[in-house]
Amino acid sequence: MPREDESTDEERADRVAELATSYGLRVAVAESLTAGRISSFLGRGAAASEWYRGAVVAYDAEVKFEVLGVTRGPVVTALCARQMADGVRTLLGADVALGITGVGGPDPQEGCPPGTVHLALSTEAGTRPLHARLPGDPGEVVAAATSLALDELVRELANPA
Repeated sequence: MPREDESTDEERADRVAELATSYGLRVAVAESLTAGRISSFLGRGAAASEWYRGAVVAYDAEVKFEVLGVTRGPVVTALCARQMADGVRTLLGADVALGITGVGGPDPQEGCPPGTVHLALSTEAGTRPLHARLPGDPGEVVAAATSLALDELVRELANPA
């Protein structure tokens, strides 16, 4: 039986699909914390093959460095999220890209507490970062981070530059 948050995330992904289609924009994501969950919702969106370019699930730091061009160093940072978003936008030829990294828990990572989330939205006009601290166990943090990311994609697509 689907959980309520998955239904809500499906609705968010439908809105992303609607906006991307109506504005003719291509979307891509680079995921670490969410490990492909955002992509799974976007791939279900209406006419996804027309607007969804794909994703890089860069869970391991070396993938961030080698594939997405993230500067070597800590990966639970706003800089990492920005570079992930910029890197995947370039790599996959998207108009709008999202990068997300953070700490699901249960333990801290790189001195950051569980629930720390950094995400960024990248467009040709620039990159917009966002930081959040989400409550819950690792599964709850990942689910909440997915919802947050989809909300931010909707916000970005609803106001194209």
